[in-house]
Amino acid sequence: MALTGMRGLSVFISDVRNCQNKEQERLRVDKELGNIRTRFKNEKALTHYKKKKYVWKMLYIYMLGYDVDFGHMEAVSLISAPKYPEKQVGYIVTSCLLTENHEFLRMVINTVRNDIIGRNETFQCLALTMVGNIGGKEFSESLATDVQKLLVSSSCRPLVRKKAALCLLRLYRKNPDVNIDGWSDRMSQLLDERDLGVLTSVMSLFVALVSNNVEAYWNCLPKCVKILERLGRNQDVPQEYTYHGIPSPWIQVKTMRALQYFPTIEDPNTRRALFEVLQRILMGTDVVKNVNKNNAAHAILFEALALVVHLDAEKEMMSQCVALLGKFVAVREPNIRYLGLENMTRMLLVSDVQDIIKSHQAQIIISLKDPDISIRRRALDLLYGMCDVTNAKDIVEELLQYLNTADFAMREELALKAAILAEKFAPDLSWYVDVILQLIDKAGDFVSDDIWYRVVQFVTNNEDLQPYAATKAREYLEKPVLHETMVKVSAYLLGEYNHLLARRTGCTPKEIFIIINEKLPTVTTSTVAILLSTYAKILMHNHPPDPELQKQIWSIFRKYESYIDVEIQQRAVEYIALCNKGAALVDVLAEMPKFPERQSALLKKAEVAEVNTAEQSAIRIRSQQQTSNALVVTDQRPTEGSLPVSQLGVVRMPSGKMEASTQDQTSFQDQGMTKENGVITEVVPQDVPPSDILGDLLGPLAINGSPATAVPVEQRNQNLLSVVEATPEAAGSLALTTVDNQPNSIQPIVNIAERFNELCLKDSGVLYEDPHIQIGIKAEWQAHHGHIVLFLGNKNTSPLVSVQALILPPTHLKMELSLVPETVPPRAQVQCPLEFVNLRASRDVAVLDFSYKFGTAMVYVKLRLPAVINKFLQPISVTAEEFFAQWKSLSGPPLKLQEVLRGVKPLSLPEMANLFTSLHLAVNPGIDTNPNNLIACTTFYSESTRATLCLIRVETDPSDRTQLRITIASVDPTLTFELKERIKEYLVNIPTQTPSAVVAPSQPQSPVTPVAYNDPGAMLAGLL
Repeated sequence: MALTGMRGLSVFISDVRNCQNKEQERLRVDKELGNIRTRFKNEKALTHYKKKKYVWKMLYIYMLGYDVDFGHMEAVSLISAPKYPEKQVGYIVTSCLLTENHEFLRMVINTVRNDIIGRNETFQCLALTMVGNIGGKEFSESLATDVQKLLVSSSCRPLVRKKAALCLLRLYRKNPDVNIDGWSDRMSQLLDERDLGVLTSVMSLFVALVSNNVEAYWNCLPKCVKILERLGRNQDVPQEYTYHGIPSPWIQVKTMRALQYFPTIEDPNTRRALFEVLQRILMGTDVVKNVNKNNAAHAILFEALALVVHLDAEKEMMSQCVALLGKFVAVREPNIRYLGLENMTRMLLVSDVQDIIKSHQAQIIISLKDPDISIRRRALDLLYGMCDVTNAKDIVEELLQYLNTADFAMREELALKAAILAEKFAPDLSWYVDVILQLIDKAGDFVSDDIWYRVVQFVTNNEDLQPYAATKAREYLEKPVLHETMVKVSAYLLGEYNHLLARRTGCTPKEIFIIINEKLPTVTTSTVAILLSTYAKILMHNHPPDPELQKQIWSIFRKYESYIDVEIQQRAVEYIALCNKGAALVDVLAEMPKFPERQSALLKKAEVAEVNTAEQSAIRIRSQQQTSNALVVTDQRPTEGSLPVSQLGVVRMPSGKMEASTQDQTSFQDQGMTKENGVITEVVPQDVPPSDILGDLLGPLAINGSPATAVPVEQRNQNLLSVVEATPEAAGSLALTTVDNQPNSIQPIVNIAERFNELCLKDSGVLYEDPHIQIGIKAEWQAHHGHIVLFLGNKNTSPLVSVQALILPPTHLKMELSLVPETVPPRAQVQCPLEFVNLRASRDVAVLDFSYKFGTAMVYVKLRLPAVINKFLQPISVTAEEFFAQWKSLSGPPLKLQEVLRGVKPLSLPEMANLFTSLHLAVNPGIDTNPNNLIACTTFYSESTRATLCLIRVETDPSDRTQLRITIASVDPTLTFELKERIKEYLVNIPTQTPSAVVAPSQPQSPVTPVAYNDPGAMLAGLL
């Protein structure tokens, strides 16, 4: 910024600096702004020198924090000046004052483009700098091609090419849809660049490109490995790019980060060369005294460790990585220790090295006492992830001991994780009760109600545990100072089970009442309500009756009859009334029954409590998209609509054998229609309560399975006949497989067909569940590619063995399922990634042939996977001109099909629009002049046709909502027909013929109100 000779600017800056207070500065700035505004009004007397001076002043005022709402035109006009000083001022001030959406930028696009394609390298650098700083969609659409030409030009100096690469990166980030021909081929050429400055900028651009579309850049993978080889051997590396003896650490880090986006490396030579480089990095990195060299070397090392984990290296290299991390965990430098703990947590993804990680348990526990809270948090996360049945006692005891001295900021997370570990890996339930009661005693303020609710649930559901829990509660109540949460849980347990301690010393009903009543004056209203219930329970168990005890308890009830809190007042009044009924008191206040099975809420809390960084690293993305191995996430069961993403406690399982197995597919009747989705044959229903997907308590340990109940022989025979004798016509158009007679003894506890129908309209949820296993789905769809993760969750304390899964794909889908482990450990969850590629339009669906063994019972099930045609649709909005131009170009069958539908569900236009939106059809209002008609557009993606535009028009009759006319048009006749039939299935109730073996009297179809169709589950209940 050459300011030589601008005396007025220097005087103004000096005046502002000499101001004594903010008010003087504001007055001086306002005076100068008024002067500048007056000067700009008289453009004829304004020379280039004065204009440049005043624009500099505007920029200085803007940098001081004042609003500058004029003079933008003068600044922009300087860009067109032929001389460098004026052009420099114009570019700098414009890039500072204007945003990407400012209307004045449109005026300079041509000037900027002329500078970019010109031969003046100085002007090129100025233009590229401004475009890179501002970005914006208009710049990307107008200038991206020209910037790319500069980047690949062999006649440009490296300085210009570096700026071009960074400018292109900015444009791509602002507008990823920018269309530049030959991205992949160009990048492959640029990775051969010998100038390391240009290569550094190009690699930043390459990381951004490959993170969004890795498939297009497979040809660049060998080039990346060659770059690492070149830098690793220090070949042809200029001195100016050597940082403390390390050849260009920035390129090495970026290159290894880019490689983590590739799922695997197939070429053995490339893979061997890469592992040689990684081995050299692992062997050659150590802690030195020079801080700057340490930072550079360890940046490369930790990126190499992430790449080793991602590529599933051999066990020897993995063990070497863990040993190196163990060394870093023990060093004094806090940054290195933090990174060592963080990367060792990532290494938990690898099952082969978990035992080696456990050997560093003592050092990790020492890190819990580190002065730096960030290191303490990472140590806690690592201990939580590495805990299993072999070391659970030691880790939980250390966490309880650390709880006494832990920071208040960590105690809530610490208590939550200790409670989860105690439940997951409890060797016996009495130990679990001891741990949770100690937890409440030491950190009661940080223990949520969910934790003590869970103790109560365990004790209630296990009779052998009840005397022990009541004894421990009695012991804690003897303490002079007790947290209120401990008073709650102790009072509840003693109220329910005090009669089990009647023969023990100091445990008579009167003695228990006295010790509990001592806490009454010190507790809050919520605890008073629990204590009143406890007193009523004690009174019920008082045999033979003690008149003195009865009198004391009644006096307390009468005291609270007029209490200000309505809940307590009501309890007191009702308990007095019950006491006067004599024997009725025993029936009303009987012991609490066993709790039904409920879903875990503590794990959900743990995931929410995790701190997520703003940047989503490649290791996190690839851990979600892993296709080569199945992952086990201990005790993280998917809930409907929300699947777990936490990677804590993840281990890799050995691959299981996959064999083709046939399975039954049963239809069931609902409102007179037949449905199917892999229902099990000859099932024996069990008395299992329905799964509470949104339950508020942690899921049970499933100590006792639910007893099977008998089923009438006639019902079982009818179910079996309906499967064996069902014809393809009776099974429906989506049935793809024949049915074998596979006897099962396990009954699903969810409606499988409804779950499938719901998942056809959303991307996550539970596909199948029985008393032993839950199969959840989380899906992602992009163009003609699909990625589904199957979550196989073992709900029991015993393993599921002989697990087999086979995908039966239709002809229009290419599918690849990762290997499924033969065994699912107790209380564990296996993630099985599944990749889809859509070849063409079809309504056929893929089938998952799944089986497992629990105890001596073998379970077979076939499940339809929701990879349906609407998953490969992308809604698109078009204008009326675009719509009718395309509509008129598609004339008549088979490109344009029309059908009048009768018996249509009576949907209003908003309800129909919601249905279309759930099917990925974009409703475009205002195109059709008739307000009773509906126009929708979408794009269908397949490997053969890529993107195909589909147009839909629905004409309704407001006087009769049960009939309509639908017209669908596209350039693909098969797509037109399949899409029409798919939409038709959702609009019309199409009854399917009941199998001949099942004779049922016809019943009239119950009317369905339009309100029911607001819910996708209700809307799809009568379809297919």
